[in-house]
Amino acid sequence: MSICWYVLRSKPHKEDLLYHHALARGFSIFYPWIKLQRVHSRARSRVPYFPSYMFVQCDLSSVGSSTFRYMPHAIGLVSFDNEPASIDATTVEVIRERVAMLNAPATPALSGLHAGDRVWISAGPFAGCEAIFDAQLSVSDRGRLLLRLLSERQVALEIEATHIQRFTDGNTPTHPGGSG
Repeated sequence: MSICWYVLRSKPHKEDLLYHHALARGFSIFYPWIKLQRVHSRARSRVPYFPSYMFVQCDLSSVGSSTFRYMPHAIGLVSFDNEPASIDATTVEVIRERVAMLNAPATPALSGLHAGDRVWISAGPFAGCEAIFDAQLSVSDRGRLLLRLLSERQVALEIEATHIQRFTDGNTPTHPGGSG
């Protein structure tokens, strides 16, 4: 009995269906996905970290690779020379940790900001400039700002969250996470 990890390939955009089907059949599945946060709509969605791929742990000698080839919404296991390729557990764990880090809660520095809020840039090449907060960039500690430049044209910038401060009374910048 040799339980190993394998890479299971789904038909395009059928990852969720395959994941739930494989779970219902009792397989141990790791389906890495990334949360997306949209500031404008406040809606959260998710996307596969590896589109059309997930990991299944099983004893292939007792299950058989044809189980995955004929499973609904599946293309089969990733194989080389018609042999399913196993992947070591350490690699799967590293991917788990990376996905967990990417899905960690958003930086508190930007949690109080909303699209359209006036902000002030406190450091970097645009330090001292006023801008409009546009969005928190998912999976990063950065925010997208709209900076008014020449000819009243707004340019989008990505700035470290710690360099973004909110205007509270129209003149005084404060950090969105507190007073200051």
